[in-house]
Amino acid sequence: MKVVLAAALLGAAAPMLPAQAEGRLAQAPSFFATLDGLKVHYKVLGSGQPTLLLVHGWTCNLGFWKGQASLADQMRLVLVDLPGHGRSDKPERTYSMELMARALDAVLLDAKIDKAVLVGHSMGTPVVWQFSRLHPEKTQALIAVDGSFRTNFRTQEERERWASRNKGKDYRTSMASRLDGLIGTSAAPALRDEIKSEMLRTPEHVAASCAYEMTDPKVYLKEPPIGVPVLGVYTSQWPKDYEPAIAGFIPKLEYHTLDGTGHFLMLERPDAFNDLVRAFLRQQGLLQAR
Repeated sequence: MKVVLAAALLGAAAPMLPAQAEGRLAQAPSFFATLDGLKVHYKVLGSGQPTLLLVHGWTCNLGFWKGQASLADQMRLVLVDLPGHGRSDKPERTYSMELMARALDAVLLDAKIDKAVLVGHSMGTPVVWQFSRLHPEKTQALIAVDGSFRTNFRTQEERERWASRNKGKDYRTSMASRLDGLIGTSAAPALRDEIKSEMLRTPEHVAASCAYEMTDPKVYLKEPPIGVPVLGVYTSQWPKDYEPAIAGFIPKLEYHTLDGTGHFLMLERPDAFNDLVRAFLRQQGLLQAR
């Protein structure tokens, strides 16, 4: 069900300037959890409750959440480089959504955090969904950021064809072209260049494996329904039937659209996105005024 929030609910402390937020994240110390011999890189900003566990998308890294650093004035943020991404280990192996979810648990255990609100952008959405299945006792709520709770890939052949686009000698050229479409035209040129540069740093074998694994139909099973509150923040480009389709198995869904943005809406409109997050957390009784 779509919830219209009163303007008063969106009020928040004055956000840091973008340069301040980026600097705060860059200067934060790094930590490394261990999972199956893999080092998983993460950072922590802020303190108190709730804890937001921020999970980036396909071929991205924790720096894609730099616009959310101001949220650390009111809560604790844990930002993760998923296995194969950022400063985490990148061996040749299968990068399944279950592996990613287990990596999140390894980070929470290393940081000595009992439960969190999990925020997933793009591929991060099926990752946090998988985590909520594995660890419902540690999941307070989910926030999906332009990420899907359903797959359009129906056959093994379709999955393999999709993943194969991320392999071969023309990988970087092909991916750079496809990223233009993914990012969209609303992002400022400097931001577009930054996004592309960072995503192209992810190794080819990681990109191909993640592309294949995130289309696994088992990831998108609708049973059991998602029992925790879910905030969905999407661009206006999603099909009209998407919200009612997922509401059938997400009974506590709050769905919002940010118009005039591309796929990386939390980078394009950080203040609007952060306000929606704060309001959602207040409505769930997870964020108290300070």
